Amino acid sequence: MITFLVSILLLVAGYAIYGKFVAGYLDVDPQRKTPAYELQDGIDFSPMPTWKVFVIQFLNIAGLGPIFGAIMGAAYGPAAYLWIVIGCIFMGAVHDFFAGMMSLRNGGANMPDITGKYLGKGMKAVMNVIVAFLLLAVGVSFVTGPSDLIASLTGVNKEVWLYVIFAYYILATLLPIDKIIGSVYPYMGAALLFMALGVGVMLVAGDLKGTHEMMELTPATLKNWHFNPSDNIMIPMLFIVVSCGAISGFHSTQSPLMARCLKNEKHARPVFYGAMIAEGIVAMIWATAAMAYFGGPEGLNSAMTDGVMIDGVLTKVTPAIAVDMICKSWLGKVGAIIAVIGVVVCPITSGDTAFRSLRLTIADFLKSDQKPVGKRLAVCLPIFALAFFCCKMDFSTVWNYVGIGNQLLAALVLWTSAAYLITKGRPHWMCSIPAAFLTFVCVSYFLMAPYKNGGLHLSPTLGYVVGIAVAVAVLAFCIVKGRKR
Repeated sequence: MITFLVSILLLVAGYAIYGKFVAGYLDVDPQRKTPAYELQDGIDFSPMPTWKVFVIQFLNIAGLGPIFGAIMGAAYGPAAYLWIVIGCIFMGAVHDFFAGMMSLRNGGANMPDITGKYLGKGMKAVMNVIVAFLLLAVGVSFVTGPSDLIASLTGVNKEVWLYVIFAYYILATLLPIDKIIGSVYPYMGAALLFMALGVGVMLVAGDLKGTHEMMELTPATLKNWHFNPSDNIMIPMLFIVVSCGAISGFHSTQSPLMARCLKNEKHARPVFYGAMIAEGIVAMIWATAAMAYFGGPEGLNSAMTDGVMIDGVLTKVTPAIAVDMICKSWLGKVGAIIAVIGVVVCPITSGDTAFRSLRLTIADFLKSDQKPVGKRLAVCLPIFALAFFCCKMDFSTVWNYVGIGNQLLAALVLWTSAAYLITKGRPHWMCSIPAAFLTFVCVSYFLMAPYKNGGLHLSPTLGYVVGIAVAVAVLAFCIVKGRKR
């Protein structure tokens, strides 16, 4: 229990101390007019209450990411705790904060335009491709996944639910942000937070009663517990599996949405840095719960590979099944309802904003004014036609590259943030060091990961050497640029 409680306290302290330190480098100015007022159009640029902006940002970046990713990361053992805490405070929250603030300072711009401004037109083109691919992949996966789950729960054909979810996505993408997203998200965000809080309370209570035990982080437990360690090498695989709870490039596509709705820059730290810390806490709760419920990482790995008996049937445990089992066992009937909401509804609330971000990214590329509904439709219809086509094909091969694409995007955003600091004559280390680390992770993962995970499956030695070399080279280039500036 000590590791769990200390980790939660460190995350909270990270917001209070390091978050304030980062804000000082960003020159937060409460007197500066935000894009929500400066470019107000009632569609995408629309001032909203700060609490609502926070909840929407939290749900946009969270969904099921800090739950499913944390459960999968728990298979590696307590090392996941280190990555969640350190990654969240010094990388993920910094990444989200800079993405939001750079958007605020550039008229609510999306990341490709911001990257183009600070890293050049070539990198803008690269960013456009990565962002479009990632947003489409996330959107499609959050159509097919929920439709499968709802079909299994209701007995109604999957095709029907595909059409229903697509209809919702089209409306959420087209309508003003305060009509559906601003109205529904606060309730969904509250459900996600309540689920995490309930599981967290039962986690501590069960440990005190002795019904389960939370594994502590010690030198003896700091090892790779994964059932297949040869294909799941902790460094770099863990840093890709656990993304949303530590750092995720997808968040940089969502922060500009809320940068267009923020009333005052002084609220940027609680909304951007704070929402990521909240997500880190959720990830910490679920990683710990997964290990505790199944009797440690070995038990979790066994449940995932050999299966457990559920209603008389031997079933291999997936993250969705683990959530269902934990909620029903620890939270009773209420937990069962919350589990359904979490597993079915939460991915939908990430899918709709993924498509909305894709619309805005393409509109920015085409320089298309999105206030007229006709122009919004002109951008939306091709997106959803392509997404519908993707739902009919085997998307698993493409999905293999989503994890590495997600972290590659995060690395590029951090390098963009470092360049932003350099242009302001500020030290860039708070962004360039995390960017270099994530660059090493991405390069080594691409070289070392198995083919099924989107890698080349080469030797770890080669992966580490090349990964370090690329990371050091880019960091050196950043240092030279900074000194010249």
